[in-house]
Amino acid sequence: MDADKQPRRLVATTRDADGGVAAATHPRRPGFSLIELLITLALIIVMMVMFFGFGSKSDQQRQLKACQKNLQNIYLALEIFANEHQGRFPSLPGAGTSEEPLGLLVPKYTAASENFICPGSKDSPLPSGEPLTGRKISYAYFMGREQTESTAVLMSDQLVDTQPKQKGTPVFSVTGSAPGNNHHKYGGNFLYVDGRQEASSSTAPFALNWPAGVSLLNPRR
Repeated sequence: MDADKQPRRLVATTRDADGGVAAATHPRRPGFSLIELLITLALIIVMMVMFFGFGSKSDQQRQLKACQKNLQNIYLALEIFANEHQGRFPSLPGAGTSEEPLGLLVPKYTAASENFICPGSKDSPLPSGEPLTGRKISYAYFMGREQTESTAVLMSDQLVDTQPKQKGTPVFSVTGSAPGNNHHKYGGNFLYVDGRQEASSSTAPFALNWPAGVSLLNPRR
């Protein structure tokens, strides 16, 4: 190929102090350093954990749904128990925590003791079919209810305490700290005597009271 037909390269030149020709230097193009890339990656991971990790709002919204399935499974056992006990749900004189009366369900009325652990909580898993005696569950229980009280609350996620509540007052943790933080600071579920379930924010959507003969029991700490 003739020299005059070869592609020509344009080279910028300049004159040095002695009048000679020198190639011009070009400034380095800006770019990310390895450290900057690592910092960016770390920030992305932190944001992903904040928005989608355990304890985040989106994660706990998913766990609220899974929690409802647990409560529904427990309700089936409660209903069978009540049908065999003249419409009365489990009750144990002198009980101080929800594990005591609800322990009457396992293993006779349900072998799925793992349902008593809320998937949104950090409570330790329970072995299937094992009694609840000496163990910790995740749910509160209104002991003394009967099937005729169809609109009353029968169970719920762990509550901040066992005192009556006015509408709009904290019923589940508002800070994400125990007690009442099965779903961090994003509320919890109520299970009614008729089997209905409702998700709630951290404040009571209605007044929470109960008559004489009914006791609200939280799980052990």
